[in-house]
Formats: sequence, structure tokens, C-alpha cells
Amino acid sequence: MKITAIVGTYRKGGITDTAVDEILASAKESGAEVSKIFLLDKHIEFCTNCRACTQKEGTKRGECPISDDMNGILDEIERSDSIVIASPMNDYTVTALMKRFLERLTPYAYWPWEGMAPKIRSKLKNKRAVVVASSAAPAIFAPFSSNIVHLSKLTAETFGAKTIGVLFMGLAAQKPKQDLNPRHKKQARLLGKKLAA
Repeated sequence: MKITAIVGTYRKGGITDTAVDEILASAKESGAEVSKIFLLDKHIEFCTNCRACTQKEGTKRGECPISDDMNGILDEIERSDSIVIASPMNDYTVTALMKRFLERLTPYAYWPWEGMAPKIRSKLKNKRAVVVASSAAPAIFAPFSSNIVHLSKLTAETFGAKTIGVLFMGLAAQKPKQDLNPRHKKQARLLGKKLAA
């Protein structure tokens, strides 16, 4: 069992990152092989919408002509049994780091120039996913004013993963260095066990 986390936060050691660490630690204790990809540390260019990757039919992802770290990231995700998609909320949505990553998932669609709309190459759902999000706003209000959870679930679906849990942490910016509260830590560890089961 291999679990890969994609982390779109700017703050290493912050609440989002710490929650992901708890999920992965719990999964590892349950026997899973785990890895974490910090998008901040990766060279990912902007998608130019050339659509070269969408023209060839088939279930295998299309080839992007851009040479950067994205192919390696996608290879690792494809080798994984489960994934974690994690991002804090910035301006009512995922961070720009995560958004850049999302836009580079176009190779998973088939969309010839004469086509009216893109089609996901594979509808197979053979992976599981957990979504992690945080917001400065209270957790009771933030999900209603943002598309962050929806976008993260769509990302998981692109990789053929069904979301089995969401950890949404509100009031996540009350001080510069904020600890993960015990309730969120417990939820994170339960989600890790669930992913590794």
C-alpha cells in the first residue's frame, strides 16, 4: 500500500502540513509506504492550454510538451494506491501553487480540436483519497463560501480516486505559528488508518 500526499501550502510546519504529517504517520504505523510532495519545492510551469496532451485517444494520460517536474509527480501519484490532496484556503479557493498543479492535469482528458468538450480518459475508481483544507474563517462558514473541497475532490477523481474523508480546519490563522488542536490531530490519525486499511 503506497500513499502519496500532494501539499499546496506555502508554510512548512503549518496547520495544513502538520495535519498531512499526522495522516501519513498514522498510515505508516498501519503498514503503508508514504511520501509527501511539496508543490513549493517543485518546478511546475503554467499550462499554456496548447492541448497537445489531449489529442491522442486512449485511457493513458497524454504527453505534455513542457519539461519540468510535473511528469515525475504524476508518475508517483499513478503508482500510489491512495492520495492526500491538501491546501489552505487563499481568497476563497486553493492556493496558487495548487491551482497551477490542477491546471496541469489536462493530460487526463481526451479533447480533440473538433470535440465540444473534454472527456476524462478513464472512469476507473481504483484509488482512495483524503482531502485536507484549512481556513482562517470558522469551519462552519468557510466551506459555504469556497469551492476548495469541491476542487480537491475533483482532483482526486482525475486520478481515479474516491474521496473517503475530508479534514477541514477552521480558525487556522489565529497566530503566526499555530499548533494542530487535539480534535483535528485525532481526525487526521483516523483518516490515515482509513487510507491504509
